[in-house]
Amino acid sequence: MTTELTYESTSRELATDQGVLRYHEAGDGPPLLLLHGSGPGVTGWRNFRGNLGVLAEHFRCLILEFPGFGVSDPTDEHPMLAAPASVIRFLDGLGLDQVDVIGNSMGGIVGTNVALAHPERVRRLVTIGGIGRSIFSPAPGEGINLLMEFTEEPSRERLVQWLNSMVYNPKLVTEELIEERWEQATDPATLASARKMYSKAAMTFNFKMQAQSDTPPYWAMLHKLKARTMITWGRDDRVSPMDMALIPMRTIPDVEVHIFPNCGHWVMIEQKAAWESAVLAFLTRKDES
Repeated sequence: MTTELTYESTSRELATDQGVLRYHEAGDGPPLLLLHGSGPGVTGWRNFRGNLGVLAEHFRCLILEFPGFGVSDPTDEHPMLAAPASVIRFLDGLGLDQVDVIGNSMGGIVGTNVALAHPERVRRLVTIGGIGRSIFSPAPGEGINLLMEFTEEPSRERLVQWLNSMVYNPKLVTEELIEERWEQATDPATLASARKMYSKAAMTFNFKMQAQSDTPPYWAMLHKLKARTMITWGRDDRVSPMDMALIPMRTIPDVEVHIFPNCGHWVMIEQKAAWESAVLAFLTRKDES
């Protein structure tokens, strides 16, 4: 099956009232929505292409490309604000009442926000790093600081530094990975969108707005999460350090946490077999009556 799942064979488009949403689809069975993270040159396909063959043996896998990352049509909104709305537009457009969700980093935050706002739409939720907030570690983490530096002044050297912060094993940062990320990340529209999120001015503004806001942050609302949840994390994550998992682990009502050794931010890539095994066991486990 894996050999058939090429970029071209799985590519799909969904026209919506706010532009075209592009996605990848493979497999049959219950619907499983996969949401990508952020960062230079990211796409949903690049986050999850290695896992698609295994997951598609059990699920109808749908890898959504968020607006503002150079694949789906952009909207006028900040990419982080546009993402949850794009999920609902996507589910409505495909006529899906309820899905399981896997979210990597930013995608985990988006999936969590969707599950909080629309509890009936998310049955089970799997996150890969990124959710919660730092308790012991400095914030932002090393990987986010490198991301800001790249966004301010893009260079191949800074891209390589950022990519190395994402992984435990530097051998994963291949020339092929660097080249495909560089091409996407330096596209003018994609770079402009990234600067809305990760320029130093944008980050400073975001922290200021959070401090002044009367609306509680999503991590303070996790006790309201209805979806059965599985948090997965790399022990050696330098983007979102592992102590971020403490608040979600303590406050989400129905949650389990899986920590993977010798592993950075991309658990689904760096600990592929172990991660897939744990996630499939969680998603296919029968609900207790």
